[in-house]
Amino acid sequence: MFSLFPIDNGVCAAEGFFCDGISAGLKQDSMPDIAFIYSDIPCEVEALFTQNKFQAAPILHYKNYNTPFKTNFVLINSKNANALTGIQGLKNIEEILQELQKLHPQIHNPIMSSTGVIGVQLPKEKIIQSLQKIHLHHKNNKQASLAIMTTDKFNKTLAFEVLLKDKSHFRIGAICKGAGMINPSLATMLCFITTDAAIPKEDMKPLLEEASKTTFNAISVDGDTSTNDTILLLSNGKSKAYNKEAFLFALTQLMQHLALEILRDGEGSTKLVAFEVKGAKSKKEAIKAAKALSQSLLVKTALFGCDPNWGRIASTIGASGIECDPNTLEIYFGEVCVYAKGQIFFDDDNEKKAAKILQQDSYKITCNIGLGKESFIAYGCDLGYEYIKINADYRS
Repeated sequence: MFSLFPIDNGVCAAEGFFCDGISAGLKQDSMPDIAFIYSDIPCEVEALFTQNKFQAAPILHYKNYNTPFKTNFVLINSKNANALTGIQGLKNIEEILQELQKLHPQIHNPIMSSTGVIGVQLPKEKIIQSLQKIHLHHKNNKQASLAIMTTDKFNKTLAFEVLLKDKSHFRIGAICKGAGMINPSLATMLCFITTDAAIPKEDMKPLLEEASKTTFNAISVDGDTSTNDTILLLSNGKSKAYNKEAFLFALTQLMQHLALEILRDGEGSTKLVAFEVKGAKSKKEAIKAAKALSQSLLVKTALFGCDPNWGRIASTIGASGIECDPNTLEIYFGEVCVYAKGQIFFDDDNEKKAAKILQQDSYKITCNIGLGKESFIAYGCDLGYEYIKINADYRS
């Protein structure tokens, strides 16, 4: 048995962790654009990265460390992805981190992460100059979470304290960014998770992968997979407390909350939608169909217009390639059945009921394939005019 309690301070809630956000002049109006996370002792580290074949320079730099390795510092910049920048992109990281370690020799195997425009070299001089502002023992979770934002409308952060049966406890916290280029192939985002749990190194990657399946890997804003997607888990073990079941539960709850916050912040989005596919022949097919629904632009635009166009739902399932049959399929908007096993239930009354559901801020669309017992829920949002406006003008 264990208990879970929300607490303050996000990524620096766990014992021994510190963070802050500073300005290097990458954003206008002296807004914070450089964040750091520091642990006063070296941490075990694991990461999940984008499935995009053109991985950004910070990911390649991370992979250049001899594994396994420990670290106690992460430097994050916004406004520039440092992606598709070639050998120079890696050299820029090395130079920045070398200057960082000259200022703070206690930093061990530093990691860098970036988000922003692709195909532009890092403004390394500005970043290097800003390193003078870093005070390792600051605890400013809000500034750190603001610094990593790009098109985000709000910062995303959360922390829990976990009380175990033997009265020992550990803490886990995170900051996250993401709003556009979100696709369930590790959703386009950056997420930095810290914990003082004494989690064994061999548990970190499997638990991170397990938690991602129904959280960050189950959301979609626009179907695009970025070059920089990163989930980073840092553990310094200072609490000396650990329970595998409790840690997985806390990690999943943390990641689920932040994943849904990304969808709520989806560029121009107004709805948070759960797409539940059940009755599929296999888990793989349930996942495939649910994710197809969460990514479909035709479905997303109908949701934006509050149009219960169930034909687009059915068409997307049929196009997903899973085994399905119109004579077993059922489609529900909330609790309103609009189609079931070859019969249409879309009279004026049901259409009005379904349209009313689509006017809500969040709701569920359920599709019963009727051929098996497997199910999966993917999460998505609508897509409207604001998305076009933001992304047509992204580099300005």
